[in-house]
Amino acid sequence: MFFSFDGTDGVGKSTQIELFKQWLIESGHDVLFCRDPGSTLLGERLRELLLEKHDIAIARRSEMFLYMTARTQMVEQVIKPAIAEGKTVICDRYLLANIVYQGHAGGLDAEVIRQLGQVATDGILPDLTFLLDMDVTHARGRMDRELDRIESQGLVYMEQVRQGFLTEAARAPDAIKVVDAAREIETIHQEIINLASAFLAEQ
Repeated sequence: MFFSFDGTDGVGKSTQIELFKQWLIESGHDVLFCRDPGSTLLGERLRELLLEKHDIAIARRSEMFLYMTARTQMVEQVIKPAIAEGKTVICDRYLLANIVYQGHAGGLDAEVIRQLGQVATDGILPDLTFLLDMDVTHARGRMDRELDRIESQGLVYMEQVRQGFLTEAARAPDAIKVVDAAREIETIHQEIINLASAFLAEQ
């Protein structure tokens, strides 16, 4: 089983991922957590290049391919073996983020990114994605750290990201579940559990 979490920065993904992970473990699942980009030596190096502020110019198309490269390595080295061993995988972001950040918000063709993503992931996609949604100004106000290279592109860009996520969710409502992240932590967690339980019951 493969779950992913996504949404604009500041919506509380890390908190909800940890709560969901603990719920799965308590429910008897052998859980593996990974983050995209990251979770491999190559992926972590690329994560630094993509997210840290520096003077290296990265064109939007180059940015998209760097994310794809990190993801491919993670699929081959981490996700495929975990699934083969019967583990439940939770990933912090995945291909959806690429489609939205570089496609819908970044000006590249979202469908081309989707097709490239099928190749990069060898067709391994999340069974269910939880999209945590919140007003971008509110989400930004909750962040108490220095913004990374992507986050520093401004609220207009982040609003385009948010709308891109919602567009993708409307396109695939069975695979992407929109969760209102502007509520209490436990309320959000309970909705995620309810959605996951309903999905698992159908398997």
